[in-house]
Amino acid sequence: MSKSWYPVIDYEKCISCFSCVEFCPHDVYEVIDERVEVVRPENCVDFCKGCLKGACSNDAISFIGQKVKVVFDGGEKE
Repeated sequence: MSKSWYPVIDYEKCISCFSCVEFCPHDVYEVIDERVEVVRPENCVDFCKGCLKGACSNDAISFIGQKVKVVFDGGEKE
């Protein structure tokens, strides 16, 4: 599981459909007081975007650690 990759919810876009909670097999999310919360970010799998692609229809989920460096031809790019 990940220590540097985890979801963040944009509550201005979130419609509280809870599909991310139902979709995630790693128990990253929970519903607390009728709101989705990221309660176990360490359970998120590196570079998985399943909850965003397979569950969230409002694009309300982004990820910390999304920027990665790619090394090619001896140089680096972000």
